[in-house]
Amino acid sequence: MQDLLCMNNDFPPRAHCLVRWYGLREFVVIAPAANNDAVLSESKCNLLLSSVSIVLGNTGCQVPLFVQIHHKWRRMYVGECQGPGVRTDFEMVHLRKVPNQYTHLSGLLDIFKSKIGCPLTPLPPVSIAIRFTYVLQDWQQYFWPQQPPDLDALVGGEVGGLEFGKLPFGACEDPISELHLATTWPHLTEGIIVDNDVYSDLDPIQAPHWSVRVRKADNPQCLLGDFVAEFFKICRRKESTDEILGRSTFEEEGREIADITHALSKLTEPAPVPIHKLSVSNMVHTAKKKIRKHRGVEESPLNNDVLNTILLFLFPDATSEKLLDGTSVTDNNNPPPDSEEYNLYNQFKSAPSDSLTYKLALCLCMINFYHGGLKGVAHLWQEFVLEMRFRWENNFLIPGLASGPPDLRCCLLHQKLQMLNCCIERKKTRDDGVKTSPSDKITNTYSGDAGKAGSQLGPDNLKDTDKEKGEVGKSWDSWSDSEEEFFECLSDTEELKGNGQESSKKGGPKEIANLKPEGRLRQHGKLTLLHNGEPLYIPVTQEPAPMTEDLLEEQSEVLAKLGTSAEGAHLRARMQSACLLSDMESFKAANPGCFLEDFVRWYSPRDYIEEEVIDEKGNIVLKGELSARMKIPSNMWVEAWETAKPIPARRQRRLFDDTREAEKVLHYLAVQKPADLARHLLPCVIHAAVLKVKEEENLENISSVKKIIKQIISHSSKVLHFPNPEDKKLEEIIHQITSVEAIIARARSLKAKFGTERCEQEEEKEDLERFVSCLLEQPEVLVIGAGRGHAGRIIHKLFVSAQRAAAMSLPEEELKKMGSSEERRQHSLSDFPPPAGRELILRTTVPRPAPYSRALPQRMYSVLTKEDFRLAGAFSSDTSFF
Repeated sequence: MQDLLCMNNDFPPRAHCLVRWYGLREFVVIAPAANNDAVLSESKCNLLLSSVSIVLGNTGCQVPLFVQIHHKWRRMYVGECQGPGVRTDFEMVHLRKVPNQYTHLSGLLDIFKSKIGCPLTPLPPVSIAIRFTYVLQDWQQYFWPQQPPDLDALVGGEVGGLEFGKLPFGACEDPISELHLATTWPHLTEGIIVDNDVYSDLDPIQAPHWSVRVRKADNPQCLLGDFVAEFFKICRRKESTDEILGRSTFEEEGREIADITHALSKLTEPAPVPIHKLSVSNMVHTAKKKIRKHRGVEESPLNNDVLNTILLFLFPDATSEKLLDGTSVTDNNNPPPDSEEYNLYNQFKSAPSDSLTYKLALCLCMINFYHGGLKGVAHLWQEFVLEMRFRWENNFLIPGLASGPPDLRCCLLHQKLQMLNCCIERKKTRDDGVKTSPSDKITNTYSGDAGKAGSQLGPDNLKDTDKEKGEVGKSWDSWSDSEEEFFECLSDTEELKGNGQESSKKGGPKEIANLKPEGRLRQHGKLTLLHNGEPLYIPVTQEPAPMTEDLLEEQSEVLAKLGTSAEGAHLRARMQSACLLSDMESFKAANPGCFLEDFVRWYSPRDYIEEEVIDEKGNIVLKGELSARMKIPSNMWVEAWETAKPIPARRQRRLFDDTREAEKVLHYLAVQKPADLARHLLPCVIHAAVLKVKEEENLENISSVKKIIKQIISHSSKVLHFPNPEDKKLEEIIHQITSVEAIIARARSLKAKFGTERCEQEEEKEDLERFVSCLLEQPEVLVIGAGRGHAGRIIHKLFVSAQRAAAMSLPEEELKKMGSSEERRQHSLSDFPPPAGRELILRTTVPRPAPYSRALPQRMYSVLTKEDFRLAGAFSSDTSFF
């Protein structure tokens, strides 16, 4: 009963329809279980209502109970509520066409009074709440600010909204479709106001309350979302690059029908050695010519200008001479390497935002969207693979990749490119090594990486230094095995004669003295050899082979398959100790006459335990011995030490065969289908999209978006860390990114419409910005000051300009139909269109059914829209004597 009279819940912004119609906070609805079942017959309806009545009577339940009747879309309910000595009936009328006399307040008051049938005269006053809703669809002077990107300018370099490496952003259409203004008169009394078919006092400008809501366009087309979604579609394609571009692209020109007999003469005749100079013209490789040869220039998926622009963007070193020094050209537009944005690649398993892989992902994304779709992607990838081979063959380092072994936190494709760079680096060092003398090499190394190791391996922190720190001192750069690249194929005897082969066995001092030290890097602090007191030298060692995650996986599978038998365990240990053996051989060569203890003191100091003991003369001396694990009979280290020969690193068999590894990487790249490529690069694209959304959000500063971005990041990092994420989960991430983009686009659209940037007074600007952000986040926002406030005046102007535009566009016939000039004048001068919805609530308290009954609340709600008219009444009566 209180709810029926309470005015605090009139016109709630978001609620169940029964709350809006009756103002109730608690109720029970009984509706047909199946969607297509409906209570259509009147007798069934009455049967249900009488059952409800009996139930309420029997249980003493005081919550209103409703039954849904008719088809679901009509939202028709009838119901009842019973209390001690009172009953309220809830009734409803729903019509398509409105009878004329009920379109205004006076007609509705007549219905209400006749329905109450109050026995008193005069009737107690009726309190009235009115709301008119006006819809603005035509934003006349505000075109949607987002301009489509200028594709012709993409190649020329002067880019409207887009360039390679940048993602587009924003909605292509206005993401705000309508503005609904609700003007409310919350407390009126009958008699104060006139509203009939001739005249109305209800002027929206005078309404004491204004509230606004915006209607968002359903799924507006957003550039960034489309960009990522289109790229994701490639993941589902099955074709290989050859099938897309035509098989002929990889065939040798003119040699397809060459006679096999020319093969030998081709091998034996001298050929001039081509000297490549890297330039943009060279970068568009033979693949282009081959495509042209078979298809004609026009059919080539990417035109030359676009291709050159992309290749220059990916390989900025192509034009400069810096390439030859191995220095890379950096880009200044990226976040600083320590920032949270930059380090997102760890979480997403993508690639750093200044890396080649990341740039390649963005270029492929753009080509897929604007320049030739899947064919363009296949073409660029083919060019990229050819570029990789060209760089490998000509010792040019790949730019935009961090040096060092593959970073396992990045995507596999990035690891493969880093692996290729490692190979190029080693090949380059080997080839350069031919030109420098051995003494130079050692000094260079000492001043480079190895210098760092010196400080770590000083005598002070010797105890803490383990194998890992020991390995810092090993440098590949300090030696060259280009002359002895196939050393393992030569006879060992000559080599070993000079080095005293017998000395590897425990021989006399003569043999040890005969051995010449080789491959020394530098002296190790104050350590000396235990048996002859010579200074201990750190040898030049081979670096362990870099590995990508798929190779590590393969290796662990092979090791796991060896099983637990003694033989398998032995074989596994041998496989794992290749690096150890190499280091032992280097150590023996650098320190003639050394023992395993000496090696352990350098390589794994924790395994050499020193104790203070008192000798025969009573002096305290240090006595050292190997740790317990080293003393296990026939352990791995002892075995390896016995088999190790004193061979310096430069003459050992290579731990890392860069030629073979590079060919494996190049083959891996060449066989990637566009779908595989898209799967590899999707984390980079999602990473880029999240960064773009973050960057755009920073400009708008919307708190709700900040939260959603955090959720996207945590969700993506969970999904992308698995090797093959499910398509459904990836789609969810892309959908989340699109929805954030739409929110930001809405914020911009509203800011443009309300002219927040044009405000001169700081206070007004802040109020407007607050108002716009509330519009985005709340279902309905109260306009402070109604029509006289700052936001209210802007809304008023928007309606006025829309009305003027509508009046100008009215055809002559319409104006003629309007009849009198007075009517025409009124129409043209009206600031607001006719209301799209009229809602009225009438309330009173009267005794029913007899004059001596208790006075009980009566309420009727009416809503009138273009194609809908509804009356919902709640009428109470006293049941004490009836």
